[in-house]
Amino acid sequence: QVQLVESGGGLVQPGGSLRLSCKASGRVFDIYDMGWYRQAPLRTQRELVASITRAGSTNIADSVKGRFTISRDSTSNSLTVDLQMNNLKTEDTAVYYCKTFHYGGSVDWGQGTQVTVSS
Repeated sequence: QVQLVESGGGLVQPGGSLRLSCKASGRVFDIYDMGWYRQAPLRTQRELVASITRAGSTNIADSVKGRFTISRDSTSNSLTVDLQMNNLKTEDTAVYYCKTFHYGGSVDWGQGTQVTVSS
């Protein structure tokens, strides 16, 4: 079992910045990829924002390239993935979810954190 704790969402004006953090604890030894997804208002599906593998390879959505960066840190019993979001736009408004991928095919989702970009 993995516990995911997300933090850092909130309200920001266009052009502003936010930093989201997701800490995974518990069964982290078999996590090979970890990332952030988002679900915009009135959308039914979550889309990839950015992800990072245990080896440090990143995958960034075209819509946020040049504005968002993802980084990770690890200890013996936890993994933390941070999403730095700069030059935020109104279309970045969404609920952001942390997701982990495990060898064997299982995934875990965080509870979600709201990001609202509005003047």
